[in-house]
Amino acid sequence: MDYRVESSETSRNKCAACFRQFNRMEHLVDHMRTSFHSVHEPICGICRKRCRSFESLREHLIGPLPKVECNRVFNNRGCSLCLSILDSPNALRAHRRGCQQSNASNALIYRMANLGIHDDMRIDSGRGRGPQAVALACTMVGGGSDGSVDLFARVCLVDEHENIIFHAYVKPNTTITNYRFETTGIRAEYLRDAMPLRQAQRKIQDFVCNGDPVWKIRARGKSRILVGHGLDHILECMGMEYPTVMIRYDIHNGIQDLYEDCVATMRLYIRMRSQNHKAESYPLASDSQNRNNFASWRESELQNMTPDELFEIS
Repeated sequence: MDYRVESSETSRNKCAACFRQFNRMEHLVDHMRTSFHSVHEPICGICRKRCRSFESLREHLIGPLPKVECNRVFNNRGCSLCLSILDSPNALRAHRRGCQQSNASNALIYRMANLGIHDDMRIDSGRGRGPQAVALACTMVGGGSDGSVDLFARVCLVDEHENIIFHAYVKPNTTITNYRFETTGIRAEYLRDAMPLRQAQRKIQDFVCNGDPVWKIRARGKSRILVGHGLDHILECMGMEYPTVMIRYDIHNGIQDLYEDCVATMRLYIRMRSQNHKAESYPLASDSQNRNNFASWRESELQNMTPDELFEIS
C-alpha cells in the first residue's frame, strides 16, 4: 500500500471526478474545460472515482491492471454484473439473485457476452405510420502496418424500443493487425467464423432501405431513419451508401459500447422528434465560449473554486 502523503497544494489541484492531479490550478481548470466530466459517469463504489464508461469502470475494478484496494474489496462483495458494491458477501448473494433476473442485467449480460449472430430484421411495407428509426453502432479493429486503419468488425442495430434487431461479428476483407482489445473487447477467435463484410453490408442496407432502391429513398418513403455516432465513417467502412436526409443525431457517447451507443442516440432522437424546432439566433456551439461553464472570461473565478465546485458546474 502506498503511504505517501499528498501535499495540500497537489491535493487542491486534484480532479474530483477522475482523480488526476495537476501542479497548478489553471491546469486543473483547463482539464475540466476539455474533459466534460459529468455526474452521470459511472462511479466506483469504493474509491468514488468516476469513469468514462461502464467498461472503463469494469477495467478499474477487475481489469488486467485494476486498482489494488478496489479490486480486493470488489472480489469480496462486488456484483460482477452491475458492478455494485454490497455491504457483505451475504448481501451480495441476495443481490445477485435479483440482479440476474432484472431487465437491465439481462441487457448487460447480452452486451458483455461473446454474442453470435442475432438477426431479427424484417422488410415491411412501411405503411400506416411515418418512417421507423433504427440506431446503428459498430466496433472497429485496426488494419495496416501500424494498426491505424479502421476495419469494420462488429455491428449492432436497435429499434425505437431499445430491442436488439441485429448483432453480428463481421470478418473484414483486410488483414487485422491490431484488435484494440482494451477498447473493443474483440479477440481473434470471435472473428474466426464471423459473417463476411459484404453479407453484413447487404443485410443492413436491405433492412434500412426497407424495399426502396437507394436512389429512390425520400424523407416520406418506406426507408428507415438511421441514427448513431460517426455514421459517415461507419457507412464508409461498410462500403454502404445511404442518403443524408435519412440520417439523424450523429453524436458520440464516450468509450464505445455498441448497445449503449445505439440506445443513447435512439433516446435522443425520440425525445427531440416530438419537439418544435424553431430557428433562433443562438450562439454557435462551435464557439469555445459557449461549450460549457468554463469560458476563458471566467478564468479568475474558476481558479478560486475547489475541485468539487468545479465538478458541480461541469
